[in-house]
Amino acid sequence: MRLFFIFLFSSLFFTLTANAQHPDSTQHKAPTDSVLERKDSIYTGKNNSQASRDSLDRIMKRNYHRASLYSAILPGAGQVYNKKYWKVPIIYAALGISAYAFFYNKTWYNKCQYALTVTVNQTTDPDSLKAVDTQLVPFVTTGNTNSLITYRDNFRKNQDYSVLFFMMFYALNIVDATVDAHLKDFNVNSDLSFKIKPMFIPGANPVGGITLAFDFHKPRSRGLQMN
Repeated sequence: MRLFFIFLFSSLFFTLTANAQHPDSTQHKAPTDSVLERKDSIYTGKNNSQASRDSLDRIMKRNYHRASLYSAILPGAGQVYNKKYWKVPIIYAALGISAYAFFYNKTWYNKCQYALTVTVNQTTDPDSLKAVDTQLVPFVTTGNTNSLITYRDNFRKNQDYSVLFFMMFYALNIVDATVDAHLKDFNVNSDLSFKIKPMFIPGANPVGGITLAFDFHKPRSRGLQMN
């Protein structure tokens, strides 16, 4: 099909050139202008191609920024913008578990701290003793401060870890949305980047086997996509 268009364009070009060299001045003026207009359209096409690439770059950057911004404001919003809806429950599950772990460990840290305070101060007020968690009462009645301190420190450590995991999952949510926005603008086909091929080495003792052929190529743009 491409050769057909090249042949057609060449035929038209030579036809117009032949008409331009015709001795009748009333017939060669218009074809000459047509040739010039065609050349101008070719140059204009090049400019349009460059403008299209610049427009594509701007749209791609806009998509990256939007996906990152949406996920930073609301976790999962960038994935929805990229139409990766199945990732939203995973993100909220990771963030929800981290948040639950934080409040759970914080609650028990406060309980252990209160029980330790009652034990160290040797409080005998019934209301204060009643406020101690039932699971910590045996440690208070026996004055086992070492166990209370150990439990308190462990809950404090787990609380800090839960904050760290929450921040990590939040950051991964933004990174994932940004990466998806980048990959969405590239042509990803079913061709593998490596192939398994048979191998045969001739000689006195021929050897057969298989080889892995890797293909390191640059990604190709899918073209201009309007969102």
